[in-house]
Amino acid sequence: MKVLGIESSCDETACAIVEDGHKIISNVVATQIPFHQVYKGVVPEIASRKHAEWILPVVRQALKEANMTLDEVDAIAATNRPGLMGSLLIGLTFGKTLAWSLNKPFIAVNHMLGHLYAAHLENDIPYPYIGLLVSGGHSIIAKVKGFDDLEVLGTTIDDSVGEAFDKVSKFYGLGYPGGVVIDKLAQKGDPKAFAFPVAKIDKGEDHRYDMSFSGLKTAVIHQADMFLKPGYEKTTENLCASFQETAVKTLTGRLFRAIEDTGIKTVVAGGGVAANSRLRAILAERTDIKCIFPPLKLCGDNGAMIAGVAYHFLERGDRSGIDTTACARIPQFKRGLKNLETFGRR
Repeated sequence: MKVLGIESSCDETACAIVEDGHKIISNVVATQIPFHQVYKGVVPEIASRKHAEWILPVVRQALKEANMTLDEVDAIAATNRPGLMGSLLIGLTFGKTLAWSLNKPFIAVNHMLGHLYAAHLENDIPYPYIGLLVSGGHSIIAKVKGFDDLEVLGTTIDDSVGEAFDKVSKFYGLGYPGGVVIDKLAQKGDPKAFAFPVAKIDKGEDHRYDMSFSGLKTAVIHQADMFLKPGYEKTTENLCASFQETAVKTLTGRLFRAIEDTGIKTVVAGGGVAANSRLRAILAERTDIKCIFPPLKLCGDNGAMIAGVAYHFLERGDRSGIDTTACARIPQFKRGLKNLETFGRR
């Protein structure tokens, strides 16, 4: 089954064609980064306008690279949550209209499921595993029992890790996207130069795996001099290295706790921050667990992960109605429960 997947939740206009949930036939991503760099962050109005301008050419390019026509596509899928509302509506409306006009099945996909599925596109990964979903908008640790069956163990109580990277980068004028810039600068600095604090969340066992990045962000932006260790120089590179080290260890500390408590030794990462070199290095040091990352080209938003997830919904007999709409946010996570309203295709 060949599924055409569309992703437009933020600042990438993407389309891919994937066969049977694994074989990527084509994968086209048009990034808007140059249009947002001047503002040091994504401008929603610019993003939605660019999606409207690029969606048709990107879909045509995906078909061209696959050497296929629309008649040869078996189903259409598009992201419907979460993300920027204007951006979501462009891709979702295009996908629904395309499916209706071709009389093809349509599936709306939560792109959080897509990020966790991205590693499956090039790996045969058995369930269950611990999912580490880290992006510009989300930081989630979950027990993953199926492609849409997630038991959320922990999440951030404030900023996501990707958001913290972007805000620190914006404050210091380092560039956008912040995660990429800070990662490169950090490789030239000393992570021991600053003793930034790791947030401690004292809210009982229900929050054993939760994270917080707001305090770290504030410390780096407004109180860096307080945390500079004697004998070290306050350089941009040292600041980035220390900040990145603390942010990544905040993530991995909760992740390792979940691994210990569940006994599950396989970790699958997804989302833009899964491309972070320090995160990959720290997880690689743990020889007692198996860590699987998507290739770098599939860490960011892309249509292949949407098409891959949609295949499994279709195989199960699911379909999304033409009245399916977009949702900018996903509901508050219910720990310990399979929350289909959060992660499903509704």
